[in-house]
Amino acid sequence: MKVGIPKEIKNNENRVGMTPAGVAELTRRGHDVCVQHTAGEGSGFGDEEYVKAGARILPSIEDVYREADMIVKVKEPIEPEYALVRKGQLLFTYFHFACERELTDAMLKSGAVCLAYETVQLPNGSLPLLQPMSEVAGRMATLNGAYYLQKTRGGKGKLISGVPGVSPARVLVLGGGVVGEAAARMAAGLGADVTIADISLPRLRQLDIETPANVHTLYSSAHNIRKQLPTVDIVVGSVLVPGDKTPHLITKEMLKLMEPGTILVDVAIDQGGCFETSRPTTHSEPIYIEDGIVHYCVANIPGAVPNTSTLALTNATLRYAIALADKGWRQACTDDSALAKGLNIVEGKVVYKAVADVFGMPCETW
Repeated sequence: MKVGIPKEIKNNENRVGMTPAGVAELTRRGHDVCVQHTAGEGSGFGDEEYVKAGARILPSIEDVYREADMIVKVKEPIEPEYALVRKGQLLFTYFHFACERELTDAMLKSGAVCLAYETVQLPNGSLPLLQPMSEVAGRMATLNGAYYLQKTRGGKGKLISGVPGVSPARVLVLGGGVVGEAAARMAAGLGADVTIADISLPRLRQLDIETPANVHTLYSSAHNIRKQLPTVDIVVGSVLVPGDKTPHLITKEMLKLMEPGTILVDVAIDQGGCFETSRPTTHSEPIYIEDGIVHYCVANIPGAVPNTSTLALTNATLRYAIALADKGWRQACTDDSALAKGLNIVEGKVVYKAVADVFGMPCETW
């Protein structure tokens, strides 16, 4: 199979779809891998490393899309890429269709096969291709929250750890999944007073046992969240409904309960955000202030640490990319039910129920 790895063109997105090590695994199986010139530079991988791994370097993104049967990316195609996507071409990347009607319509029109990392799901319910970036995003959410808590950045002027004789910052994490646990562990490691909220009692019991003593668990309800907000310093929103839009756990009206300079970090912004006042921001303009509350809603948080992120992502995606290249998407998805759940759009049809429901479209079979 011809596999293409284009350069990411989303704002400040320095990750790349595959490392040279991953390319080497595909080429030794006889696949033809083409990589766009400088695609890996932002992650620390030069063209020469890809050439040594057996790849061909192509000069432009148009060349990569034109030649490849399967495109392996990090982020969803954006408007300049829509016209490059071909009928029957397989795109293997993060999509988050449920909050992007324009993207959904463009991919339906293209006739491509869209296999989304974020909805590949194992029988135990875990999301193996979302997990590595969730681990990075959770850690980064806490670090960014701590940074913007500085007075010079719009925050309250608190040090997240406190110092002897001075209390640490209070961090509320909404959602006890992979992102939430990573955020809570990072905050706890920095010395914060951490509360993590979730609606699953078994998950709360597990977190209570496994996290440090300065992490407290809380059943997630509107009432309990409201009680926390007047004294909290950082809120990390990490709620996920696979493939669907995220519910708003903090409304605009609830901002009035918080002290000015409180930091909201919305890691769920890719799926619409879990704060009503959230809107996507970029690494070049990461924050805005509404009603005195600092909002950090960068849609590609792991892109700030692209070397770590690309290595972690390839570790997770490579086995699936190999299966798709070896067998073709239809046979690979027939053989692997987890991979089949990644199919969101197939040749002009929505085949993932949550996406179909959001847009009032029929959910068809592939």
